[in-house]
Amino acid sequence: MREMPAVFRWVQRYEAVRQSTVLLAAPLSAEDACVQSMPDASPAKWHLAHTTWFFETFVLAEHAPGVPPFDADFRVLFNSYYQQVGERHPRAQRGLLTRPSLARVLAYREAVDQRMLQMFEDWGTQPPARLAALLELGLQHEQQHQELLLTDIKHLLSCHPLWPAYRAQEEGAPAPQEPDGLPPPLQWLTVPRGMHAVGHAGEGFAFDNERPRHEVFLQGCEMAQRPVSNAEFLRFVKDGGYAQPQWWLAEGWDWRCAQQLEHPWYWRRQAGGVMDGMWQEFSLHGALALDGRRPVCHLSYFEADAYARWAGARLPTEAEWEAALAAQMAQRPQHGEPPGPVHPCAMQPGSHALGEVWEWTQSAYTAYPGFVVAEGAVGEYNGKFMVNQYVLRGGSCLTPPGHARASYRNFFPTQARWQMTGLRLARDLA
Repeated sequence: MREMPAVFRWVQRYEAVRQSTVLLAAPLSAEDACVQSMPDASPAKWHLAHTTWFFETFVLAEHAPGVPPFDADFRVLFNSYYQQVGERHPRAQRGLLTRPSLARVLAYREAVDQRMLQMFEDWGTQPPARLAALLELGLQHEQQHQELLLTDIKHLLSCHPLWPAYRAQEEGAPAPQEPDGLPPPLQWLTVPRGMHAVGHAGEGFAFDNERPRHEVFLQGCEMAQRPVSNAEFLRFVKDGGYAQPQWWLAEGWDWRCAQQLEHPWYWRRQAGGVMDGMWQEFSLHGALALDGRRPVCHLSYFEADAYARWAGARLPTEAEWEAALAAQMAQRPQHGEPPGPVHPCAMQPGSHALGEVWEWTQSAYTAYPGFVVAEGAVGEYNGKFMVNQYVLRGGSCLTPPGHARASYRNFFPTQARWQMTGLRLARDLA
C-alpha cells in the first residue's frame, strides 16, 4: 500500500482539530458564547476567534502572503499575549466584545480554513520545515484551547442559579454512588533513590518548556497509584480541614479566610427536602450527586497542599511524578475523539486513573537547564510565564486525546480552581 503524502496527513489533522473546536462550541447559544464569567476565563466566541487568529497571524501571514486579513481589527481583538505582534484588547474585557457576532466569528474561521487548505494544496507533497513546525504548534495550541473552552463554559454555567447542563449525560452512564463510597484501596509505587531522566527527548512534538531532557537526582519516594478521591477529600472537609490553619501555607490560609472557603469549588450541600444534607457537585452535565469514587477536582494548589499535609503525606515534585508514572502514561487508554467524557470517571481497582484530573506538584514552574526560547513572537508562548506558578502533570478528562504526555508541563497560579485540577499523594521513603 502506498504511503499517504505528507500534505494529506496534514490536511486530515488540521480539519479534525478545527472541526473538534466547532463541535465543542455547538451546544452553546449565541448568548452563551459571548459571556465572560470572570477575568481569568474567556468567552467561547473569543476562543473560536483567537485560535483562528493564530493561524492567520503566524502561518498565513508569513507563508501565504498577498491576501489581506479577513478583518484588520481582529489583529487587536483576538491577540492574547503576544506583545511583539502589537496592541491587544484587555483580557478582562473580552466579554464586552458583543461585536463581532458569533456568526461573523464562524465565518472568519471558515475563511481562514479555506486559505489554509489552499496553502496545503500549493505545498505539493512536503511542507517546508519551519512551516511544518508552526502548523504543529498551531494545532497543539488549538487543542489547549479546546480544554480551556470547556472549563470556561463550566465556570460560566455554574454562575447560573439553576446549574444548567452544557450537555446531557449519556444514556446508560453509571449511576453515581454515595459521597462516602469507597474508591479502590490506596497502593503505592516506589521511585528509587538515584538519577532519573526527565523531560522530552526524541521525535514527536513537545512544547519548548518540556525540553531539554536532563538528569535529576531524586532521594526516592513512594507515589500513590491513583489520585485522591471525592470520598477521601470529603473526610478532610468533615474533619474541619478548611478551618484548621496548621494544614495550610500562610498565604493559602489568608486566601482561604478572605474567600471564606469550606469545600472544593462546584461542591454544594443540599438544604431542605428529601435531599437535605446531601452533597452535589456541578459538572458539564449539570448537578450530579457527589460520587466518592471519582477523583476530586477543581482544587487550588493551596487546597491540594493542605489536604496532603492533613493526610500525612505531601505533593510530589514534577520529577518524582514523571519518574513514577511515565511508563503508565504511555500505556494509558485514551478517550475517544471529541466530544468525549466531560467529567472524571469513577476509579477502578488497579487503575492509575491517569488523564482524569491534572495533578498538582510542589514544583515551581521554571525553565529546565539549557532551555532555549524560540525566536520571534512565538517565543512568548511559554518562557515569559515562568514565575509565580506551579506545575501540574497528567492531563484531564477534558484534554483532547493524544495531546498530553509524560513530559507535558501544565502550569497555573496557586489560587486557580476553575481547571480540572486534583492531586496524587507522595511520601518520603521510610
